[in-house]
Amino acid sequence: MENRNTTRLEKFSAFYIIPFVILFIIYLPTLYELVKDWATDDNYSHGFLIPIVSGYLIWQKRKDLAALKYATANRGLLAVIFGLVLFILGNGAAEYFTVRFSFIVTLFGIVYYLFGRELVKKTWFEFFFLVFMIPIPYVIYFAATFPMQLIASKITVGVLNLIGMGVVRQGNIIHIAGYSLEVADACSGMRSLVSLLALGALFAYLTQKRFTPKLLLFLSTIPIAVAANVFRVFVTSLLAYTVTENVTQEPLHSIMGLSVFVVAFILLFIIGQILKQVFK
Repeated sequence: MENRNTTRLEKFSAFYIIPFVILFIIYLPTLYELVKDWATDDNYSHGFLIPIVSGYLIWQKRKDLAALKYATANRGLLAVIFGLVLFILGNGAAEYFTVRFSFIVTLFGIVYYLFGRELVKKTWFEFFFLVFMIPIPYVIYFAATFPMQLIASKITVGVLNLIGMGVVRQGNIIHIAGYSLEVADACSGMRSLVSLLALGALFAYLTQKRFTPKLLLFLSTIPIAVAANVFRVFVTSLLAYTVTENVTQEPLHSIMGLSVFVVAFILLFIIGQILKQVFK
């Protein structure tokens, strides 16, 4: 009989497939609701891409992974147990984020147990990246939305007044020469922040060699997202003041929304280049 400790990854058997089949059966209702959220909530439409990107990154490593020797790792069972506990608690409290997050933890635990430490060392990012497919709890989303609206409106009004445009702010509403521009929930930056965090994580992983610059570049995504959204609100206000009040209408509104990602990616690229020089 072949020693399981020295079996190569390409020699799969039903023993390795069954746990994953059981996992997906257990989580099928959870995954269905998750996909439905991607399809109906514009804030998380990027969720469709996350598992595809993770799968592609693993596929790119297929030769290295196939060459590994693996052994069952009992520590993986701890992750499986922890994931199932989260699943039970999340369902009991009707807390969808916990239930969905438990799927990733349990999946990671099964892979860890069956294939061992060497494989998870090479695929840790692909598991981590899956977190970005899960909508954040709405209590956090709405708690952060209004402060981000205020940040964008305050900075925009400050800059506009600095250049002599004489605008007035009331909460998240900017009054511009007889025209009022509201920094609505959709313009708070939370929507772009969620997507940019995923983009920042992927960009950091692919462009930085060491863990520290990867982490720093990823964390920089948060202030970059805020800065890019402030840029969007500022340019929108400037155009509304100097060109046309219809800047909040389509297609200009969507174009301004895309500008957030353009500005953010430029800033990510610049910071990434700086970190490459610092961490040679």
